[in-house]
Amino acid sequence: MLMYPNIKNGAIFIADAHEDSQREGFYTFLKKIDTKELSTPQLFLMGDMFDLLVGKVKHGVKKYKKYIDLIEKITLHVEVFYFEGNHDFALSNLFKNVKVIPIQLQPMKFFLEDNTLVYLSHGDKYGGFVHDTYTKLVRSPLLLKILNFIDDRNGNYLSKKIENDQLRKKLCSKIESFEDIIRTKIPKYNPVQNSYIVEGHYHQNHMFRQNSVNYINLPSFACNQSYFIVECSKRNKFTQCRLRG
Repeated sequence: MLMYPNIKNGAIFIADAHEDSQREGFYTFLKKIDTKELSTPQLFLMGDMFDLLVGKVKHGVKKYKKYIDLIEKITLHVEVFYFEGNHDFALSNLFKNVKVIPIQLQPMKFFLEDNTLVYLSHGDKYGGFVHDTYTKLVRSPLLLKILNFIDDRNGNYLSKKIENDQLRKKLCSKIESFEDIIRTKIPKYNPVQNSYIVEGHYHQNHMFRQNSVNYINLPSFACNQSYFIVECSKRNKFTQCRLRG
């Protein structure tokens, strides 16, 4: 049997916080992890934790520095995985101890403690030729260097426009025929029987089973401050919780 990293019992999964100037729920969540009010051996940040954080663009890095510092501090007592999303990427230069997983390495395979195989991804992969081409282009180091130069010389106009556009987006909308969309995507993971596929990205807070494969779409933390805790029992693998207080 191939050896993959383990997801430990009690691990916490959180996705799509979309933190911005009007939301600080993710920071409150991180503080609870840091103070051990929420105790966990592992923290999985499943992407789009910020509306706009690109490691090579100064504006977002400066804006979210307190988050970056706090996440790095948390790694002193919690193993942290950060799956880059479509709103937060090129992050490896921002962290020393966080295990940053770029889209190229997603989905990444893990084992639960009972040897159940789990495929983890932010969820913005396998979107077709146009989407995949855009994904590669926007992450190009040369393009990011040019965009940062333009942004920095123009009062962060590009970053602020993107952020303002994001504020107008409806994050908590239901996607019609969501299961049908995902059912065509699942085979691209090439999953084994009785495995799990766990994604964020879609904000649907939905799970179903197809051909002995369990699919979980994590809730958007920005919508209801929900996260998942791993519980390796015969009845449950992932248990949903809500942030209190």
